[in-house]
Amino acid sequence: MTHPSPSLEATHSPPVFSLMIAPAQVMRGHQALAQAAEAIARLGQRPLVVGGDRTLALVKPFLQPVLESRSLQAAQASYGADCSEASLANLKDAITHHQADCIIGVGGGKALDAAKLLAYQAGLPIATVPTSGATCAAWTALSNVYSDQGAFLYDVALPHCPNLLVLDYDLVQTAPQRTLVAGIGDALAKWYEASVSSGHSERTLIIGAVQQARVLRDILLQKSVAALRSPGSEVWRDVVDATVLMAGVIGGLGGAQCRTVAAHAVHNGLTHLLESHGTLHGEKVAYGILVQLRLEEMVQGNRLAATARQQLLKFYGEIGLPQTLDDLGLRDVRLSDLQRAATLACSPSSDIHRLPFEVTPTQLIAAMVSTTAPTTETPSDYADLRSMQSSRSEVEG
Repeated sequence: MTHPSPSLEATHSPPVFSLMIAPAQVMRGHQALAQAAEAIARLGQRPLVVGGDRTLALVKPFLQPVLESRSLQAAQASYGADCSEASLANLKDAITHHQADCIIGVGGGKALDAAKLLAYQAGLPIATVPTSGATCAAWTALSNVYSDQGAFLYDVALPHCPNLLVLDYDLVQTAPQRTLVAGIGDALAKWYEASVSSGHSERTLIIGAVQQARVLRDILLQKSVAALRSPGSEVWRDVVDATVLMAGVIGGLGGAQCRTVAAHAVHNGLTHLLESHGTLHGEKVAYGILVQLRLEEMVQGNRLAATARQQLLKFYGEIGLPQTLDDLGLRDVRLSDLQRAATLACSPSSDIHRLPFEVTPTQLIAAMVSTTAPTTETPSDYADLRSMQSSRSEVEG
């Protein structure tokens, strides 16, 4: 009897997918960091604590007693302003100088992205300690890399989620409320992007991720207003869990195709405009959701998208998320700069191409300047930009 050769069997085998779904351990609760000493000590004895200058100072009273309780020899290193290649090079020098055997990332999205990527490049275990509810970066196996000027360049898929995540509600409560509002916007995008890119999938885990994204949206729409009125309360903790933890689950379970579509593509394009750097990641993503829904209306004539946009506009008004370019500080942006951002958002490698229709920079600009428009337009309205151009003061001249 003859048997197929191993190489022939391998040629016809289905592809193997590797999912980085969750951190190895998640600790959450009031004073969670104070109780994390043993878990941190299992990672190493000489941690390098990575964060921004202000965050490192803020976290020290929380973290120092934890490290001292286990006689851990820690050093601190600032990632600077962005998770950039230059910043990572400096952090690698800090690892060498301190002879670090593990990383503790503290802060918001960019700090945690820098810490995670640094740990991966150095082959060290990592604990993430989010200091706000602004993103799910503490959970995910992904890091975004920016230029030294804060423009998004590329992302790096990491081989695993963090070894330890410590969500300390007392620490998160010290952050400005605006950060949690931004996190709500970022987390909302999970539904609007996953449902478009993967809503028709028949694969079990992707179905699970999409349905979790729907539940996440419902939690945020139902609980956010009450949570923002009562920081530290049970409903506030529910929303923090949603933005930091549950949003990360969805990206891990569904993979890249569930993670980002047009809303994040718009964010990435806007980061190339210096005028947008005063706004947070989640604020730009929240605006990007409105742009995505507007594209679905204008290009597809999708009335459900129109209804969803109007519902979100009301919700955004209630909690303070940006609805327009003006709200993002881009009232006086030049048309050429807006075209540059739209072109970058529509680049061949952009996640915007996970939409079920083609999008051009011209269409995208039309959607970007009409996020609050009434829902009476026809699908062909995007074609004529001349009236839009004449009504905006940023046309060069």
